[in-house]
Order: sequence, then C-alpha cells, then structure tokens
Amino acid sequence: MLTAIISMFIFALIGAISPGPVNIIATGSGAVFGFRRTIPHVLGATVAYTLIVFMVGLGLNSTLASFPEVSHVLRYVGSVFLLCMAYKIATSVPIFSEKILTGKQPPSLIEGALAQGLNPKAWLVSMSGVSLFVTAHSQATLYLFIFCLISFTVCLLGISTWAAIGHSIQGLLSTKNRQIGFNILMGLMLSGTVFLILFSH
Repeated sequence: MLTAIISMFIFALIGAISPGPVNIIATGSGAVFGFRRTIPHVLGATVAYTLIVFMVGLGLNSTLASFPEVSHVLRYVGSVFLLCMAYKIATSVPIFSEKILTGKQPPSLIEGALAQGLNPKAWLVSMSGVSLFVTAHSQATLYLFIFCLISFTVCLLGISTWAAIGHSIQGLLSTKNRQIGFNILMGLMLSGTVFLILFSH
C-alpha cells in the first residue's frame, strides 16, 4: 500500500502544481490582493477538486464514458466560464492604494469552486487518477478515501504555492503600466490554457 500512496502523491502533485486555469487565477489574485485574500479561492478550488475525485470514484467515471456528450458539454461550458474569468483578469483596473483595494473583490470561494468544477483539466486528471489508483484495487473504497485525502492536501498546497508566488511579486507591480501588463499576461495565459484544453482532444 505504501507504494500506491507514494504513487498517488506524485501523481496528485504533478496535477496540482502544473500550470492550469485555477493556478493562474490564484497567481493573479495573489499578486493583486495578497495571499490572505486569495485563500477563499484556494479553499473553494481545493474542496471542489476533492469532490470531483470522490464523485468520479463513486462511478461517475463510467457514466461519463457511457455518455461522452456530457464531457463535451462540460468542456465547452467550462471553457466559456474560464474565458470570462480571463477577460475579467486582463481588463482589471490597476490598484495603487489600500483604500481602492478594499473596494475590489478577489475571487471568492464560490468562484474558486466553479473555476475548478468547470475546469476540464480537473475532470481529466481525476478520471485518470481514479482509473490508476482506485478501480484497479479490490479495496476500492479504502483507496478512494486515501486518494481523496491526498488530493485535498496536495491541491491545497499546490494552489497555495501559486498564490504565494503571486503575493511575492507584488513589489514588482508598483507602477500602473506593470500592473496593466501583468493583468493582460495573466488573462492571456488563462485563455491559452483554455484553448489548449479545447484543442488537445
């Protein structure tokens, strides 16, 4: 079992730490609003991903395989939502004072959950993970519980890391032009990941 747990951890870490829509949003929010105000997004995305893994493990995997059109709908609805988030990030007004900052809102817990829940990458990674580490074992329920626990922990650490990276570069965004450029870059990166998801399958 120890070998399986280590394999689960490595698999989950690669999925959680690699660039993707949720991590890009966390970086942008961390840079603009700081790490503390980005925590709701991190928690929302983490809980949503854990629920995805749990639902896939309970049999949603086979349902999606039987009805592939559901996956297509998820992909397009998720892509539209993420592209809207990309536009929102790219067109964000630069912020220069705490007074102005308090009037702005970082991504909420619900937005974090939606960004993850409508993220095709999250579904593809969870389906692969469940196939590799859960359904292949006779004690599937136990392995699903372990995989969910690992997924929650690693996802929390992974997204938090990206938010912390964003927070650490706040000092570099001290001018209006730098903030505008950073926001546009984050928006373009998020859009790029969406198009990669759309056209890679």
